[in-house]
Amino acid sequence: MNRRSIALAATLGIGVLGLGTVFSTASATASTDKEHGKHVLLLSVDGLHQSDLARYIAKHPSSALASLTAGGTQYTHARTTFPSDSFPGMVAQLTGGNPGMTNVYYDDTYSHSLLAPGTLDCATATPGTEVPWTEAIDKSQNPITLDAGQKIGDPALTSIPTNTLAQTLANSAAITKAILKMTPTPQALIDPAALPVNPATCTPLYPHDDLKVNTVFEVARAHGLRTAWSDKHPAYEILGGPSGTGVQDLFTPEINGVADAAGDDWSTDNALTQEYDSTKVAAVLNEIAGKDHSGTHPVGTPAVFGMNFQTVSTAEKLPTSDGLAGGYNADGTPGPLLTRALDYVDAQVGAMRNEIHKRGLDSSTSIILSAKHGQSPTDLSALRRVDDGKIVDSINAAWKAAHPGAAPLVTFTVDDDGMLMWLSDRSPAALAFAKAYLLSHTAPANKAGDPKGVHSTTVDSSGLTKVYTGSAADTLMGAPRGDSHAPDLVGIAQYGVVYTGNVKKIAEHGGDAPADRDVALVVSGAGVPRQVVDTTPVQTTQIAPAILDLLGLDPRALQAVRIEHTRTLPRL
Repeated sequence: MNRRSIALAATLGIGVLGLGTVFSTASATASTDKEHGKHVLLLSVDGLHQSDLARYIAKHPSSALASLTAGGTQYTHARTTFPSDSFPGMVAQLTGGNPGMTNVYYDDTYSHSLLAPGTLDCATATPGTEVPWTEAIDKSQNPITLDAGQKIGDPALTSIPTNTLAQTLANSAAITKAILKMTPTPQALIDPAALPVNPATCTPLYPHDDLKVNTVFEVARAHGLRTAWSDKHPAYEILGGPSGTGVQDLFTPEINGVADAAGDDWSTDNALTQEYDSTKVAAVLNEIAGKDHSGTHPVGTPAVFGMNFQTVSTAEKLPTSDGLAGGYNADGTPGPLLTRALDYVDAQVGAMRNEIHKRGLDSSTSIILSAKHGQSPTDLSALRRVDDGKIVDSINAAWKAAHPGAAPLVTFTVDDDGMLMWLSDRSPAALAFAKAYLLSHTAPANKAGDPKGVHSTTVDSSGLTKVYTGSAADTLMGAPRGDSHAPDLVGIAQYGVVYTGNVKKIAEHGGDAPADRDVALVVSGAGVPRQVVDTTPVQTTQIAPAILDLLGLDPRALQAVRIEHTRTLPRL
């Protein structure tokens, strides 16, 4: 991911739709015409396209993924949110809302109204600041650690920064055992000094404070049900909803923590990503067994729980890892690294299903398998890596030449395989200037196989097909007009364009390409009919009401469901 903050100042409080959690008064009793389960296990296999799942099942008809799919309903035309980033993608699955409704546009954004971290005099501070729901707000920095600054102290963890890659991989079991000691309330691992400040209260704004609507977890808790989740940053405490208390047991080992003495993190080598994902699998297995994520306290199997996998995502993004080529073959089939990653996920899904069976929970548990996002391009020959930093510098230079003494026009940008910009001047003239510049300039591009610094081709229109600004951008995002948090400019990338200044990745997500948004979606288990829904397009926002429906709860208890009229997944 390429993020650039050109100027930081401060920001104003985002209006929250009903600051506390608003629940429907409808009865939570099960309907009389269908069976409901007691548990829903949600698995997000980030990067998993529907085509990946279909190919894997065809090639491995006796696999866990094939059995899971055959035992339930498969939706072959499912799409995730735009932007297709992890943060809005996961929030959508657990709220039923799109980014403009939830106020979650990306994991790292900007707000024109919030104030800079550390602001004390909120009455006179200049608004405008970065909103980084990433590892940047962890208590551990320099280095970032797997326990996000909890300082667990176990030798298996304290030795990681001095390990070789081989030593970290060999010590997998001990690392998993140690990291399971992480707190179930990772809000405590967030540094309040790193958070933007809400000018209305002059206090730090936590991720959950930024969310406008309630979550599945909050609804479940309001009905006395247990909740748990595992994800990749403490910032995922946002899933607890505006109340901050929706997830009772939240396990968030930091994926961007240092993994060895070379400074690799858990996403820069695919074997490391597998080891990282295995810590969360261990947590889920403990939860299936009726314990907390650490496996030490009997608490009962949660009603709503799950995790995200990163292994497929890094296998799609890394050019090579562990001696294997990443991404896809020329014929569109998974390459060797991705094949290994899919095998790994299949084995972990199998382990979870075996544990469900062992505990006698088959008839009361539904499993939903999907993805926060896909990944693009899947055709390596289409890859064009473009340095967006140089594009931003050029825009600002041109703006300065036309407006001597003015602040840099582009204040903040986040670009993966799309482009989101926040401008210092939001006037129609400034928006038109930025749009015209992007669409009228070529940019040098690095193709697959080109070494770093070599640009063997160029892309037209800065690598974009369309640019939306102002109210048009708000409409695209579903945001209120003039929203202070929504991007001022949204660029839709040409297929194959990845914005990066290096050659460390061959694919990304966040954009609007079919490969970014077309994801797998299967609902299997208790009370779910066996069928393929191949004629009806669905959205991953529909997962949230489906979870409540499977539990016999009212989907309209979700605010986003009521406001956006999000329907539950069809034919369940």
